[in-house]
Amino acid sequence: MKKYLLAAILIGAFAVPAYAAEFHVMFDKTTKKCSVSTTAPSETEKFSMMGIYGSEADAMMAMKGMTKCKKG
Repeated sequence: MKKYLLAAILIGAFAVPAYAAEFHVMFDKTTKKCSVSTTAPSETEKFSMMGIYGSEADAMMAMKGMTKCKKG
């Protein structure tokens, strides 16, 4: 029984990072404004990827410091 419990714990420890959320900062080339999204931009003609962050707070803080985002 201990063997199965240990195996479940190890599997869970390696699977948790795979479910970690990513926050993408994107620059909209048509409106000239930045935004934060949980999905990567698929329309590369319309959006530029500005970065990927582990939390929404980190993405918002980074966006405030980006030159392109300050113009919008």
